Amino acid sequence: MDYQTLYGAALEALNPRRVSENVEAGGVAAALVTDKGNIYRGVCLDTACSLGFCAEHAAVAAMLTAGEDRVAAIVAVGWDKKVMPPCGRCRELLAQLGNLDAQVFVAPDTAVPVRELLPHWPYAGEGPAAR
Repeated sequence: MDYQTLYGAALEALNPRRVSENVEAGGVAAALVTDKGNIYRGVCLDTACSLGFCAEHAAVAAMLTAGEDRVAAIVAVGWDKKVMPPCGRCRELLAQLGNLDAQVFVAPDTAVPVRELLPHWPYAGEGPAAR
């Protein structure tokens, strides 16, 4: 899947809004495509008590809910529609899922595999996480 298609899918999910006095949602949106070609989207959830989650986590949860677990590529965009590289927590999630070769867009038309974002990940090359 090309960058523009995946980026466009993330933009479709982008919808910054205040949900309640304590919750904001949709200021960051993510879209991922699986090895089967299916697209899953997610948005961030920011809470006053800091128990929210990232858009990438929401997209991964949607993928897992649908019964898939292989991310081929992922992109996240902020409220300003700019590509956002994933935070460490999101990088770690992708790695622990065994998606070390998933392409992560860190800038327009620029993707790198998770393993390059976590070059010293402790389990790279070992066990089920390396599949």
